[in-house]
Order: sequence, then structure tokens, then C-alpha cells
Amino acid sequence: MRLAIEEEACAHMTINGKAYIAGVYEHPTRKADTISLAQLHADVAKGALEDAGLTKNDVDGYFCAGDAPGLGPLSMAEYMGLGKLRHVDTTETGGSSYVIHVGHAAQAIALGKCTVALITLAGRPRAEGMATGTAPRNYGSAAPDVQFEYPFGPTVVNQYAMCAMRHMHEFGTTSEQLAWIKVAASHHAQHNPHALLRDVVTVEDVVKSPIIADPLHRLDCCVITDGGGAVVVVHPDVAKRLTRPRVKIRGAGEATKLQMGGRIDLTYSGARWSGPIAFEEAKVTPADIKYVSIYDSFTITVLMTLEDLGFCAKGQGGKFVSDGNLISGTGKLPFNTDGGGLCNNHPANRGGMTKVVEAVRQLRGEAHPKVQVKSCDLALAHGTGGSLGTRHGSATVILERE
Repeated sequence: MRLAIEEEACAHMTINGKAYIAGVYEHPTRKADTISLAQLHADVAKGALEDAGLTKNDVDGYFCAGDAPGLGPLSMAEYMGLGKLRHVDTTETGGSSYVIHVGHAAQAIALGKCTVALITLAGRPRAEGMATGTAPRNYGSAAPDVQFEYPFGPTVVNQYAMCAMRHMHEFGTTSEQLAWIKVAASHHAQHNPHALLRDVVTVEDVVKSPIIADPLHRLDCCVITDGGGAVVVVHPDVAKRLTRPRVKIRGAGEATKLQMGGRIDLTYSGARWSGPIAFEEAKVTPADIKYVSIYDSFTITVLMTLEDLGFCAKGQGGKFVSDGNLISGTGKLPFNTDGGGLCNNHPANRGGMTKVVEAVRQLRGEAHPKVQVKSCDLALAHGTGGSLGTRHGSATVILERE
């Protein structure tokens, strides 16, 4: 009897159609020498609220992660004058946090905890001169993994390179195939005036760039930028009052992939679990998706994620991304039409936020005309946080233009 009640309750617990993304904003700066971290958060919050047609006085839910300074929502709510908050969420899963926050905001709205949820991200790694990706990564001496892993000098790039090397060994994936992901991103970035790297590159350019961690080349790696972004998620009644195009949240999924005591397969990511959850809730399949925003910290991240989300079979990612298949206007599955983290922007070393922002632009028909996907009515955004080679969080959201 109890099991039947639980199953019935689960059947009715969904965020499909229960919330909408009403506002998005991406900070134009890529180097914030004269802007504080708190001010960056305030700037993107203001931009997203104005995009939605709302003000800070309308916000009653606030979502942030580890990039927010001070005591997170307490410090930032006071700084930004968010005096009407009745719900806060500081879920921290690295770069996937902000994709998770979209789902959590929709849950909170569906439960009546808030009606206008603000999500912000900001960072200054470039201004602060961080050696992102190549410096040994230490999440603090109190982290339980540090004493076992830090003596071996783990860096972000070599942990992702392990996955790339294993994928090549298992499935015959090549550096040239990975390079096509960067090529596609560069074709899109040339049309983005804010993109850090706007030059179109070739497969040869990528494979001839210096090796950073075998088999990943310099051009397989994301950019380092300052800036940030924000998203405003609202109740359907609020969305109906606004004049902006309505972007409905259809489904969301989140998952973690951990070390599992060393019994770990490096060739797949947490998207293997977060994707099916989101597709099931949205009641759509990968074949229905017109555009994807995929976290592209490295080219291998995109390739593995596309496989794990079901856009191609495991091991077929190399063939899937080759020959320009990710380029808008010519490819079968346009991706990261802003240039992504590989060419445009990777604020605070956390790429999930910009993935949601560009997906919304596509659904609204507000992407650059040269990269706008025709009849784009269903889009997917996916974030990865942590490291593919060790422990990470995956988050998937499916959005629809109403």
C-alpha cells in the first residue's frame, strides 16, 4: 500500500511546465580588472532582471554556488538589496551547479516556495592570474580525497586527458575527431563580438597546437575568462504577464559520478544518468532536440557527453562530431553557438551558466543570425562540474519555446 502511494506521488511530482525562464544575461567583460566579484554578481543580476522585465523587488528566491563571495546568499542578498527572499539554495557541484539550479528553482516554484528565482554566477580568474587547468588542484586540505591524490600532482587538464586517452584506446577515437569540436566552436565564435577567441581554426591548427597533457592540445582546452551570467526563473502566472518570449522548463536531471573505490570506467560521465532523467520528465527523446549547449571545458568533455546523453552510441562520438556535424547551418546537431567555453567565455571556470543562456537565446530566436538554428523549439543544456577523471556532477535541462 505504501509503495503504491509513493509511486502515485512520484507520478505527479514533475516540473514539466511548472516554471519558465524569463530572463538571461551574460556579462560582456572577459577581463574584470576594475570590477569586484560582488559587483559582477550584481551586474549580471540586474541584466537578467531587466531582460525579463522585472526588478530586484520582485525576487523572492535566490540561488548561488561556491563562486559567490562571503556567506553566499546572505552576503549577496544584502549587497544586491534582495529584501523579500523566502527561499535560498547554495547547491555546489562546480560548473554544473547553475544547470542544477534551474531545475531546483523550478521545483521551488512548483512547491510554492517562491515565484521569481534569481540565479547568479561570477568570477575573476583571469584578472587574478590563475593558472587554471595546469596548476595542481587542491580543494582544501580538509577534503577527504586530498591526502590520497594531491601527492601525485593532479591538475584539471591531466584528469581530462586520462579520459581522452582511455576513450582513444577503447574506441579508436582520434585527435582529429576531437579537433572538430573546437573547429565548430570557432565557426560560431567568429560571429560573437564578445568572444575571447574569434579566429576560425582548422583541424590541422588544433592538432598542431602544443600538447598540454597528452593527448589534449592547447586548442582542445577552454579559455580562461572573467565575467558571469544570470538566469531568472518564474512561475507560469508571472511569465504570462511579461512580454518576453516564453521558455518553458520541460525536464531536468542531475547525477554524480564518483571514484567508486577505484572500480571506474573513464569513458563515460554522469550524463549517462542525468540525461535519461531529464528526457523522461520532458517526455521527449534525443532525436527531438534541435540545439544543444554542452559544457566544453575540453573537447573530450563534449564528445563523451554527447554519447552519454544518447545522441550517438558509446564509442561513436568521434564519428558523430566529425566533418562539421556540430556547426550551425550545416551540421546535424548545432552546439554552443556562442563559441562556448572553448572560444567565447568560461567565467569563474564554471561553464554551466552560459550553456543555459545560449540555449534560451536560441529558443527565443535571439542568437546571432549567422548561427541561429531554424525552427528551434526544443533545446538541451548540460553542465559538468568537478573532473571527468575523478569525481563530478552532471546536470541536464530540457527547454521549450512556447
